[in-house]
Amino acid sequence: MAALKGQTLSSLLQQATLDDHEEVLKASNTILRKSKHELEPQHAKVVALLKLDRFEDALKVFEDGGNQFKERAALERAYALYKVGNLEEAAAIASGSDGSRGIKHVEAQATYRLEDFAKTAELYKQLREQKVGIRNEENDLRINSGATDAQLEWMKQGHLVAQKKPGREDLEAFETAYNAACGSIARGELGQGQVLLNRAKDLCNSLEELSDEEKATEILPIVVQQIYVLSGLQKTEEAIDLSSSITIADISDIDTRKIAQNNSISISPQPSNPYTSQRLIKSTPVLPGSAKPFRHQSDILHRNAYTLDLLSLKYTGVANSTSKFLSKHPSPTVSTNVNSVSVLNAAAHAGNQVAKPGLIEILPLLEQRPNDIGLILTVIQLYLLTNDHTSAINLLESFFARLEASTTPSNQDVRFAPGLIGLLISLYTLQGRKTHIRTELSKAASYWRRKQKPDIALLRAAGSALLESSKVEDLAAAAEIFSDLHSRNPNDRYAIAGYVASHAATSQSKLGSEADKLTSTQRLISDIDVDALEAAGIATLPIPSSTNTKKRSTEDDAKPAKKRIRKSRLPKNYDPNKPPDPERWLPMRDRSSYRPKGKKGKTKQAALTQGGVVEKGEESLELAGGAGKVKVEKVGGGGGGAVAGKKKAKAKGKR
Repeated sequence: MAALKGQTLSSLLQQATLDDHEEVLKASNTILRKSKHELEPQHAKVVALLKLDRFEDALKVFEDGGNQFKERAALERAYALYKVGNLEEAAAIASGSDGSRGIKHVEAQATYRLEDFAKTAELYKQLREQKVGIRNEENDLRINSGATDAQLEWMKQGHLVAQKKPGREDLEAFETAYNAACGSIARGELGQGQVLLNRAKDLCNSLEELSDEEKATEILPIVVQQIYVLSGLQKTEEAIDLSSSITIADISDIDTRKIAQNNSISISPQPSNPYTSQRLIKSTPVLPGSAKPFRHQSDILHRNAYTLDLLSLKYTGVANSTSKFLSKHPSPTVSTNVNSVSVLNAAAHAGNQVAKPGLIEILPLLEQRPNDIGLILTVIQLYLLTNDHTSAINLLESFFARLEASTTPSNQDVRFAPGLIGLLISLYTLQGRKTHIRTELSKAASYWRRKQKPDIALLRAAGSALLESSKVEDLAAAAEIFSDLHSRNPNDRYAIAGYVASHAATSQSKLGSEADKLTSTQRLISDIDVDALEAAGIATLPIPSSTNTKKRSTEDDAKPAKKRIRKSRLPKNYDPNKPPDPERWLPMRDRSSYRPKGKKGKTKQAALTQGGVVEKGEESLELAGGAGKVKVEKVGGGGGGAVAGKKKAKAKGKR
């Protein structure tokens, strides 16, 4: 009976066309009414449902079919789970199956959406190495591998990307050119990303098999990415013009529409109304599970939403929401998203105030969360705005001291995080602390050299700083660092130069032929005109501006400034043959030739000594300044007394 049913199904399938999935579904249902657990009709029914995009119905068939059917159709079951957004279960089923080529594709797609890009890259590598000659599969693998590499770059896992420079085959299809552009943008190579995006756009427009509507749909994501690149290149006007050329509401892809709306608001030339911007952002439909943006994209969208809330003066709401988020993530951490949310939390508590008013509000938070890196960076920035560099350095040094005293291994990774080390070095540079710079870089290099994947840029900076020192131990440390870098990558010209420079003075025997790999000195100075340099003279460094300090001045500063000798001026009617008046330095009223005008003035003048001292027993007045003596004329005292008496009498009369 089972064989007869199988033959009936086979005959029905032979009569059906490839696109006649409804007929296949009807035939399968007809047979399953008579034999519910027949495997072949169940399998055909599931395939037909998947072809009709009825994924939920396909999963119900698996639930009713039993374990034997689930094992037989593991590929179809994993694919259905992937399409409904149950990515974890789909990846688990795919990884535990027989490992067929088809199910590896499903596993790669599921791990890609789960953002396990390292696993995805490994699966696609296996598929590309196993060439089976399936039509168009090689092109699909190249496209999917390029998308995975771009995501690895965005997630700061670029060391897993084998090919960073796009090849010729990547420029032959618009999908591969677009993925290569995304990889360049993730690495910060915006110029190259712009060129590749233009190439992808031109290739898409040149496709004859696509209709104009399909081309417009494929080009929209490219245009959205171009707007992002132009804004990053500070070409704001071009970005605005390009953004105005598309209608965001017409974008069918929901996640692309949300990102396009966000970018349009962010590049607005004038400060837009934050309430209007919030309404536009929230007008985008809620993204389904299968269309949600990747974590690094959703993090940015969430932070932008918090920023709009701050601009809308919703400080309490942002403070509460961000505090709840931070409570679920322990500190310290080097997570970009966690630390960025911490900065927004600080801004909410400070009410968007900066400098000293902001510090007054935020410093109490620092006492509650002393190991919150985002909060520490915010306080440091506020200190710098008030030109308090010393407090900024002390804050970061005390934070490092707490981490060094900790026994948690993850705290040591935070202590020597390249970004924090770079910040401290920059602060030291502001105050000219060269010894502190070398010490800090030496400690960081010593830590990272013990790691399997050290930070190459930090090791280079440490080696270069130690080479500038005249101490033997610093030069020895620089030699060790560059030797390590050279052993990791013998073709690194920076490492070769550092290796040669660090061993040239102490151990030239270790150089070997390494110096020959560098550009020769003659070639480096071939275009330098020595005579012109000699004729130009020696350049002098600008004198640094003086700063207020409590230190004693040097001997040079103590020298008195030269007094300016004023040009002598002579009177208008000056006669060199006539002796000058000895009383010329006295005020006019103190001179012997002074005669006041009027009777009242003469009387007052007679009663005064005019600054002179009357010697006892003499009728003369000695003038001030040694200008000589003048005779004093006596005036009768009765008159003056009578006047005074009259004034007194009048005064008594008034009483």
